[in-house]
Amino acid sequence: MHNKQDEASENARPHVVIVGAGFGGLEATKVLANTEVDVTLIDRHNYHLFQPLLYQVATAALTPAEIASPIRHVVRNAKNVTVFMDTVEGVDAKAKTLMTKGGRQLFYDYLILATGARHSYFGKNEWARAAPGLKTIDDAFELRQRILTAFEKAEMEDDAEKRKAWLTFIIVGAGPTGAELAGAIAELARCSLVYDFRHINPDSARIILADAGERVLSRFNPKLSAKAHQHLEGLGVEIALNARVNHVDDGGVDMGEHHIAARTVIWAAGVEASPAGKWLAAETDNMGRIIVKDDLSVADHPHIFAIGDTASLTPDGDTEPLPGVAAVAKQMGKYVARRILTDRSSKALSSFRYHDMGSMATIGRGKAIADIYGLRFSGFLGWLLWSFAHIYYLVGFRNRITIGLSWIWSYLTWQRGVRLITGQQEAEQSAQQKAKVRKAA
Repeated sequence: MHNKQDEASENARPHVVIVGAGFGGLEATKVLANTEVDVTLIDRHNYHLFQPLLYQVATAALTPAEIASPIRHVVRNAKNVTVFMDTVEGVDAKAKTLMTKGGRQLFYDYLILATGARHSYFGKNEWARAAPGLKTIDDAFELRQRILTAFEKAEMEDDAEKRKAWLTFIIVGAGPTGAELAGAIAELARCSLVYDFRHINPDSARIILADAGERVLSRFNPKLSAKAHQHLEGLGVEIALNARVNHVDDGGVDMGEHHIAARTVIWAAGVEASPAGKWLAAETDNMGRIIVKDDLSVADHPHIFAIGDTASLTPDGDTEPLPGVAAVAKQMGKYVARRILTDRSSKALSSFRYHDMGSMATIGRGKAIADIYGLRFSGFLGWLLWSFAHIYYLVGFRNRITIGLSWIWSYLTWQRGVRLITGQQEAEQSAQQKAKVRKAA
């Protein structure tokens, strides 16, 4: 199949194909914008998603439009960038081509794989139906529907034990996503919904944050982790540490020798990389991430780069690979784009080095922890820093304004403005379809 992109290979300008418009892919696109290369950006969605705030969509605080921006609008002034909404299904490294679900066969001179990650159930994919994760807007809609429906079902339930199960929420995984979800659900139940029902007391909802590790937010400094633990317990969240999940189904969770009845279980315990490593038959780590060289290229393929959650890079002197966070992906995207440009100009560029500016996580209203250049903050000051940082990194001026106003309104009123249960039938069909796909995989 012969496309216009194939013709680009015959021209003097090299063709760069970027797969994925997340933090890394979009950053690389911005650096390459209006330079002497032709860029094709491919993503299965037509929008860039600010994933760190996805949990606020799931807990009825924000709408998807506030944390997502159309890709075409973001790169509208980059005349050398073409955007395709399509799904890549394979790469032929020898022929320097990739194949898409839409039937395209694209030639590339340089390929940047920024394909992200998906949920990992550690071989128990059948748990996905009962314990969905949070990676996409569709996931957020499904979780919001489940969380709000649980209170509605409890309101109509006469059986005390069944009502208790509807009012029990279990989040598996005490990393940033799990901790933020636990705090947000606790605030939703104890503050936003507390006066809305007549037969139940939402304040009695049981929120359990479970993790197989020894502390919450284990990537943070132990003192900050302890502060987060304290903040979560202050919100009424039960924290179960050293708690290994043995089974999950519609009735609840088995942890150790105990069964906890719960109708809402959320998975935040693990992720695995996309199939990009399989496309190239490349060496991968235990999460499926491509083990890259110090210039982020794939071994034996100097013109193919993997970044963000697709890449596994362990810096010299470290024992763990770089974490799958936005800052890492953005810096990798910027580095690879510059490397491609310097490669064309025959200039030398040193190996990739990650500049760690710090980590942040919010626990709830006015509570967060932050570790910035070794300076540690918690409580309200940590929350202010977290808020400003997230608003700053949002794509689009309008999104920054709307989210800022939404947070101010929520802070002053304790209310969440998106408490709508919509698309219930569609959500159920989507969940069934996802279960079939996971089962087939």
